[in-house]
Amino acid sequence: MKETAGGSVPKWRSRTLTLLVLAFVANTVAIYAGLFDGRRIAPDDAAMRGRSLWQAHNCQACHQLFGLGGYMGPDLTNVAQDRDPDRLRTFIRYGTGRMPAHPLEDADIDALLAFLGWVGLHGRSQVPAEHVHWTGTYIIPNRP
Repeated sequence: MKETAGGSVPKWRSRTLTLLVLAFVANTVAIYAGLFDGRRIAPDDAAMRGRSLWQAHNCQACHQLFGLGGYMGPDLTNVAQDRDPDRLRTFIRYGTGRMPAHPLEDADIDALLAFLGWVGLHGRSQVPAEHVHWTGTYIIPNRP
């Protein structure tokens, strides 16, 4: 940084730096306060119970939420919005070839579905089929 003859930084540089720092701090506060996220919804009691069941049954060992978790089962971020609840209940209760059966009470399954429904309100995680290459990698569309 070139200093002026008097040895100080020009006023426009210090003002620009101050403005950038203030903008960064304001943006950070707004993000963490949730001012930019209209979908930020606190989970209700059923969703919190479902979260506890998700953890107690170690669902994240096989399934993902927002791409984080195991890879044996599918990502369940948006499963509550994309699938019929009765179908989901059947999968949970009786399992499949790879997924074990979970003989839970109806109220517990409802709580688990409430948790998955709450998760799905906060974004999408599945990549559209047309963006998946046959090798399993993602095709990132070019933007003009």
